Amino acid sequence: MKKNLLLVFILFSLSIFSQSKGDIFREEGSLEKAIVAYKADLEKDAENYNNVYNLACAYALMYKKDSAFYYLKKALNKNSSLWALADNDLLSLTKDKRWKIIEQQQLAKYQKEKIKLKSPIYAKQLLQLIMKDQSFDYQLDIAKRYYMKKGKAPHWYYPIAQMKKEITEGNFAIMEKLIAEKGWPTYTKVGKLAADGPLLIINHHKEEAIRIKYLPKIKRACLKGEGSCIEYAKIQDRILVNTGKSQLYGMQFRYNNKRELEPFSIQDPKNVDNRRKEIGLEPLKEYLKRKINYDWKIN
Repeated sequence: MKKNLLLVFILFSLSIFSQSKGDIFREEGSLEKAIVAYKADLEKDAENYNNVYNLACAYALMYKKDSAFYYLKKALNKNSSLWALADNDLLSLTKDKRWKIIEQQQLAKYQKEKIKLKSPIYAKQLLQLIMKDQSFDYQLDIAKRYYMKKGKAPHWYYPIAQMKKEITEGNFAIMEKLIAEKGWPTYTKVGKLAADGPLLIINHHKEEAIRIKYLPKIKRACLKGEGSCIEYAKIQDRILVNTGKSQLYGMQFRYNNKRELEPFSIQDPKNVDNRRKEIGLEPLKEYLKRKINYDWKIN
C-alpha cells in the first residue's frame, strides 16, 4: 500500500469501486438499485472479486447482515488484504460474532502471505479505529453532493455530522491510550494500513494543539519510511491553513463561490512540486485533478 494510507485507499478503491452501473447508483445513494446492478454484473462473471465485495458493502450499508456476510466471505476467500478490517462500509457487521472470525482469518492470511507483524493485536485495534474514524463517510459524501447541487445541506446531514464528531472524539481517547501503552505504531510493527490510523484521527481532531503536538512524530515516521508522508503533508498543511498561513503541499481544500473545491493558497507555488517530491508525493497538478477534479495552474 505504498508509502501512505491514502494511496492504499485510492488503489484499493480503483480495484473495488470501478465505475460500473452499480457504483453510479451507489454514489447517488440508491443502494437497492446498486445491488441489482452488482448482481447483474455477477451473473456475467461469477468469480469477479469486485462485484462480490461491492455486494457485501452495499448490503452492509443497508444493515442486511446475513447477505453482507455471505458475499463478504466469498469475496475474501482468496484475498489476504487487511482492507476489509478498516472499511467503514462494513461497520454495521462489527458487533456480530461472525466479524471476529473474519478478523482472525484475514490477519492470519496477511501474515502468512505478506509480512509477519510484530504486534498483530495492536494492528487489529488500530484497524478498528480507522473504520470508526471513517464511519458515516458514505452518508456525508451523499450530503456533499446534495450541497453542491442544491446550495444547502440536507436536513439529515446535521445529526449524522454530530454522531461523526462524537465518534471522532472517542476514537482519539482510545488512540492516545493505545500509543501510551504500546508506543508509536510503525509500518514494521503493525503494517502500513494500521500504522496510518492515528494520523487520520489526529488530522480530524478539532484542536490545532493536538496536530501541532504530534506533527514531529508524524514527520519523523514519514522521513524514515515508517509512516505516511501524504498524511504528514495533510496535517502540516492543515496546521498552516488553520493558523492563517499558506500551505506547503496543497493538501487542504475549500469551496469557492461556485461551490466547487479548490486548494487554499500555497507558499512559493513554483516550488511546490519540489517539496512534494522530497517526501514521495506525486505532482500537485495530477493529485488535484484526481482528488477533486481541479485543473491547477501556477498564478
